[in-house]
Amino acid sequence: MERRAAGRKLNIPLLLILAAGLFARLWLFGSVPGGLNQDEAFAGYEAWSLLSTGRDSAGYVFPVYLTAWGSGMNVLESLLMIPFIALFGLKVWVIRLPQLIVGCLSVWVLYLTGRRLLGERAALASAFLLAICPWHVLLSRWGLESNLAPGFLLFGLYFFLRGLEDGRFFPLSALLYGLSLYAYATVWPFVPLLLALQLDICAASGKLRSGKGLLPAGLLLFALALPLLLFLAVNEGLLPEIRTPFFSVPKLLVMRSGEISLRHIPENLKNLLAILLRQSDSLPWNSAGSFGLLYWPSLPLALLGLALALRRSFRRGWHPESLLLVNLLMGLLLGALISVNVNRVNILFIPLVLLAGLGAGWIWDRTGRKGALALAAAYTVLFLCFESWYFTDYRERIGPLFHEGLDQAVEAALAEEGPVYVSDTVLYPELLFYSRTPPEEFRETVTYERYPAAYLRARSFGRFRIGLKGAAEKAGCAILAPEDIGAFLEAGFTLKSYGNFTLALRE
Repeated sequence: MERRAAGRKLNIPLLLILAAGLFARLWLFGSVPGGLNQDEAFAGYEAWSLLSTGRDSAGYVFPVYLTAWGSGMNVLESLLMIPFIALFGLKVWVIRLPQLIVGCLSVWVLYLTGRRLLGERAALASAFLLAICPWHVLLSRWGLESNLAPGFLLFGLYFFLRGLEDGRFFPLSALLYGLSLYAYATVWPFVPLLLALQLDICAASGKLRSGKGLLPAGLLLFALALPLLLFLAVNEGLLPEIRTPFFSVPKLLVMRSGEISLRHIPENLKNLLAILLRQSDSLPWNSAGSFGLLYWPSLPLALLGLALALRRSFRRGWHPESLLLVNLLMGLLLGALISVNVNRVNILFIPLVLLAGLGAGWIWDRTGRKGALALAAAYTVLFLCFESWYFTDYRERIGPLFHEGLDQAVEAALAEEGPVYVSDTVLYPELLFYSRTPPEEFRETVTYERYPAAYLRARSFGRFRIGLKGAAEKAGCAILAPEDIGAFLEAGFTLKSYGNFTLALRE
């Protein structure tokens, strides 16, 4: 009885941490940030197209990689959106649900993972740091498809650790690692290397006592990777496109195979170091202003955790911190081989949070309850200040960048007759999303500025004409950005404001 009570008491901090994490991600979810990013708009439209027609916007039956933009987009986010769109319709908050759910689960799973890697105190500290982490809060509240990768790699690591205890968990780990490949194409070469190193460390330390579950796990991972291997073969010209009644392997207009390169390692590492030191890449959707990605005290905590993990890993026997270092290494390798911003090197930050948790756990061990409470209080103050900033200043800043108000302007414009002219600050996936243009109509009517191209810009489809050159003389209806209003006022249009956009109607 006393043991159970103690267990419940130990979990109170975890419950408070989970509550804080849920609040940070759920409060005003769907309205902050307002509007849509063009990539999440495209992912949402593709999900709606797959649900409605069984094909993406380019006409491929459930492609293993979307052809969006001409150079493609990861498919997992769109696939995860489909059941939510089926239940609730195509809405902004609906298409953000997969990222929200993965983000919320990540806080809990990080605790479970940290407990096995680092111990109870470091696990609680890690979960707390992730629950209130500006980078992760921002990431969880909108739906950039590549930002699913950190969560799925974390889930894969957790069940890998469970597999060391019971081999029946290895196939589940393989499933999650395999799904991470569909979340972010840049991790394709790193996931097999990560798993090879993890297995080698466990085997060398005697932790991998049985191969139970490894064979089915390996077969499952290969099965999940095979469509992507075919995709690479198709896009390298080794195979023709594969079209079946159940799935497709498309050939992209432009294959971005040159993103991973050995030629720019010094420059990439310099850029990565600058991002880590500044805790920003200056992109508003990634960066939390003066609060930093992980809060400023987290960087010295992570360095302390790194020193502790390295020291323990060089000792003989089983030291699970070695697995954390391998995951950190993969993030650093990714940052060295590509030109990075925060979302491109997103797999680096979960290991950094765990290292900061290890450093905080060490301080807790050395200073006792008073030291832990002082550290928690300092981070709580930072978190409350961040939340206040996020729902005020940040909300106002991100709204125009995510084109808040465009949905209302599009709805009002489509209630009018004739062509709808649109400011060229608006990208066509946003119009597809808000107008629910049937995919067949889009394919039949779309014209592009340049074709083929790595990033296609549609100039017209359906009733939409993107670009306002000469529109004040010939348009009956136009959606304007703030800088476009003057010419239409002079031409005698009636103007109605919708957030960051204005609908101009000819009298």
